[in-house]
Amino acid sequence: MGTSATAPVTAPDPDVRPALFSPEEYAARLRAVREKMAEQGLSALVVTDPANLFYLTGYDAWSFYTPQLLLVPAEGQLLLFLREMDARGAFRTARLPPEQIVGYPERYVQHPHLHPFDWVALALRRRGRVAPAARGCVGLEMDSHFFSPKGYRSLVHALPEWTLVDCFDLVNWVRAVKSPAEIRYLRTAARVTTAAMQAAIDAIGPGVPQHRVAARIAHAQAEGVDDAWGDFPAMVPMLPTGASADTPHLTWSDRVLRTGDAVVVELAGAHRRYHVPLARTVVLGPPTAELGLLEEAVASGLEAVLDVTAAGVPVRELASAWNRSLAEFGLEKPSRLGYSVGIGYPPDWGERTVSIRSEDESVLAENMTFHLICGMWMTGYGYEVSESIRIAATGTETFTAFPRTLIRK
Repeated sequence: MGTSATAPVTAPDPDVRPALFSPEEYAARLRAVREKMAEQGLSALVVTDPANLFYLTGYDAWSFYTPQLLLVPAEGQLLLFLREMDARGAFRTARLPPEQIVGYPERYVQHPHLHPFDWVALALRRRGRVAPAARGCVGLEMDSHFFSPKGYRSLVHALPEWTLVDCFDLVNWVRAVKSPAEIRYLRTAARVTTAAMQAAIDAIGPGVPQHRVAARIAHAQAEGVDDAWGDFPAMVPMLPTGASADTPHLTWSDRVLRTGDAVVVELAGAHRRYHVPLARTVVLGPPTAELGLLEEAVASGLEAVLDVTAAGVPVRELASAWNRSLAEFGLEKPSRLGYSVGIGYPPDWGERTVSIRSEDESVLAENMTFHLICGMWMTGYGYEVSESIRIAATGTETFTAFPRTLIRK
């Protein structure tokens, strides 16, 4: 039935990473997840989001492009299923004993007529881990980036005893409030963010192609600062420039920067999978009047948001403060103002839970962390300033300290 990972029995392996969190913290996370499972009437939870695998077990590798699955029963041991070659090394990061890490055979990888979850279902059945549906539903992360329709079909067909339901990002919501240890990692990531943004600002200039700016950013993101080394970020740097700055999420090309260009830089520093995103806008030469208006409006709006932000405040009040401030300048922003951040894996550093907009019914709690995106995408130009923040009991902590203005070069 495949391979359970086995740790070496020789001297301590320097490549086995130390635990990032205490056993007590991992146990508290699992308890919180199981409490939410009980509220939803779930007898088990199937976790496929790599950020959630990391959160619950510490497992960290670039293996998420092939199917992997963590079974979280309401009681009993967790089981982590991975491609066999990844299961063999999972003991280096996962905080699970070897017998709870199981590898599926290589022949199931990218096979047109087989799926790894076919094998996983059989392995669960042989281990006596398939409970009848009468004992409760089994939750699935239906919106996980790496849970495919083929994987879902495989589980439905192979495990007819299970009533499969959406868990509505259950683990993501548990992750929304960070522990003190997580906050420390975010503060360290912020030092990487600061170095990367400064590298971008220093590199931007007339005659410089965008890809060279991206290269300087990537170098700083990996190198970090002193002990704040850089992990790989969940998203690449984004560099909308000139007229194309009216559109977010553009990356880079060989386009050469020119005098008069405004360059939006959005990036993140990452440390031990924790991300601190940041955006600033750099203009080469005097800004246009339109850009100057956005600079003033965004600074005013962001200040208004930070003034009302604290634990216990409804999320919609942040959106209202932003919208009221923009309206004073005759502007509006249809897209959301921000979202929860923390652990990140490609293709996204967001947690897919709280969105700062008028329709969100969430209430801020201490040690929630957000990326506030004050991006204004107009027609033929754009401007963006963002901050990553921690919710405090009586206000906010901003993770970086760049001026919230248009950067003129």
